[in-house]
Amino acid sequence: MIYVYVLRSVRDGQLYTGCTNDLRSRFALHNSGQVPSTKERRPFELIYYEACLNERDAFRREKYLKTTYGKRYIKVRCRDYFTG
Repeated sequence: MIYVYVLRSVRDGQLYTGCTNDLRSRFALHNSGQVPSTKERRPFELIYYEACLNERDAFRREKYLKTTYGKRYIKVRCRDYFTG
C-alpha cells in the first residue's frame, strides 16, 4: 500500500503533502528533522492520509492535493480540524 499524507506544521501552520509506503516511519523522519525540505518547520501533525493500492494512483493523487483545488479539498474535508 502507498499512502498519500498531509502534515501540518505546528510552527507556521503550513501544509506538506507527500507519499510513502511506510507512513509511521516517514512521519517520524519528518518530526526528527531528517527530511531536508521540512526540517526547519518541525514539529508536525498528521492531519490526513489516504491509502492507494497502485503507486501511480498515489502519485497522481499527491500531485492533485498540491494544487490549489487539492488544498481547498483538504481544508473542506478537515473543516472541523481547522476551525476547532
